[in-house]
Amino acid sequence: MKEWDWIESKTDQNINTKQMRGTALHYESTGDYDVIDFIQDYNLGFNRGNVVKYIARATKKGTELQDLYKAKDYIEREIQYVKELQHKKDKEFTGE
Repeated sequence: MKEWDWIESKTDQNINTKQMRGTALHYESTGDYDVIDFIQDYNLGFNRGNVVKYIARATKKGTELQDLYKAKDYIEREIQYVKELQHKKDKEFTGE
């Protein structure tokens, strides 16, 4: 099965999740867990999860520098998001 062929062949909800993740080498983990499992276990959310994902898989796709820049982009987005949340909380606290 090629990567993501499961989309076309999916017939029921009992499909193996490992099969759904694809077969490309950058999806292979060295342990009994997958990077997505780690992200979910720590409830990292979209931006933080993508940082972990791109760093963990950076050396596996032949695009290491590109993936590190992607991780940097997502961490900068998360920093901006947290700053905006803090600003909103500060305004609520001061009654502005």
